[in-house]
Parts: sequence; structure tokens; C-alpha cells
Amino acid sequence: MTTRETGPPILDLLRGRRSPSVFDPSHELSDADLTALLEAARWSPSCGNAQPWAFVVARRGDDAHAHLVAALSRGNSGWVPSASVVLVGAARTTPDGGKPMFADYARYDLGQAVAHLCVQAESMRLGVHQFAGFDHDTLTVAYQVPPEWTLMAGVAIGRPWPVDERVDVDAFTAEREQRERKRKPLFQIAFGEKFGEAALPETT
Repeated sequence: MTTRETGPPILDLLRGRRSPSVFDPSHELSDADLTALLEAARWSPSCGNAQPWAFVVARRGDDAHAHLVAALSRGNSGWVPSASVVLVGAARTTPDGGKPMFADYARYDLGQAVAHLCVQAESMRLGVHQFAGFDHDTLTVAYQVPPEWTLMAGVAIGRPWPVDERVDVDAFTAEREQRERKRKPLFQIAFGEKFGEAALPETT
């Protein structure tokens, strides 16, 4: 996959980020690396410093991972199991301590935490691919998630497998990685005085 042009230059860690679908199935994520990734998530901002996020850590080969694999959608079952570790992110969507506003922003804050983790992973030359395709109800039971928490998304982490090292990678998954990545131009997402009215020239 080629590095994308971003218009005005941004950090290489952001410009080079991608979501790999082919992970090295022999790679093991060390405790030190996992700790660094989770620390990056832990230090992200949140509404009222509520920190309404939590992660189930599923390491390839353990029971948590087996539960996850069994709950994957068909589209994700071909690539997620090869990741070294999969985090299942949860947001506290029931008010904690009588502050409903914090719960309202819990999903937003979980997303920020994972975004921080993604940047940390890129700096460590690790790949991260987030996904939603799994049976949320099944995993809620399997992981004994309390009712005030909601499982939101999976975060597959591992070493992107170089093309010249790959063995027995199915064609669909390999092709998926080569698809061109596109983003909407800024004039379609950044508005000025009125919603829908571009805040910046259309060249950006």
C-alpha cells in the first residue's frame, strides 16, 4: 500500500498509518509493548476526566481470544485471528457517580483512547486494524461484562506481514490490503458560518 498524499504536510506517524489485514501469525506482542500501547490509551483526554474506557485483552491462543474468534463475523474471521493481540474496547455508558453527561460522551472518549493507541503503535512499527463485526451479545456474556458497560469495537494489533514473507494468505484478504485509501476533501467536512458551507478553499 502506497503512502497517501495529504495536501498540507502532517506528521509521518499519521500520514503513514494504515489498517493492515494481513498480520504475521508468528509474531508475539511482548508485555512491554502491550503496556506501552495501553499507556497511550490511558493518557488520552476524556470528558470530566471520567476515563470511561476499558479493554478486554485477547492474546492469540488464550481463552479470551478463543471466545473472540468464535464470535467474529464471517468477513473478519479470515484475518483477525492472526493478530498477536486483540483488544475489545468497552465504554461505560451508564452514568458513574450521578454524572450522566460523562456517560453521554463515553463512546467518543473510547474512540480518542484508541486513536492515541494507534499513533503509539505506528511509532512502534506495529499495525492496528479496528473492527465492529462480532457478536456483541455473545462476547458480553463470555467476558462477563457488567451492565453499565457496552462493548464497542475490536482492535487487532500485530506485525504487518511483509508480502515477501507471506504464506497461505487468502486472495481476498491480500487484495483488501491493496485497495486505495481515500478521504473526503476538507471542504466537505469543515464548515464555516453555516453547516455545509466550506470553511476552507475547495483545493484543500
